[in-house]
Amino acid sequence: MSSTVFTGCSECNNENPRARVTNLGSEEVSVQVKTTGGNTENINTIEPGKASEFRSYSPGQVTYTIVLKNNEEIVEEVEMGFCADYEIIVDQDNEVRTTSTDRE
Repeated sequence: MSSTVFTGCSECNNENPRARVTNLGSEEVSVQVKTTGGNTENINTIEPGKASEFRSYSPGQVTYTIVLKNNEEIVEEVEMGFCADYEIIVDQDNEVRTTSTDRE
């Protein structure tokens, strides 16, 4: 009887994390992203039921300021590590949660 052993080979080699915003709410949202390095990026007008494209950021503390159509602001801070994809989700009640998936 022979056995086969599969060994994994990581495709990710200290690549910067990526993130996107998914809007499950009933109104459009816009997002301002601030990284620990001081960079700021705006992702404007994410329609209900849509998601932004993934954007790559430097690892570290990232602050998302999500602006709802009524100008209410929701702030979410996420510690982003190498080789991970993050999804910032605005739900039907305008609550924010973050999920992450390793790319390794």
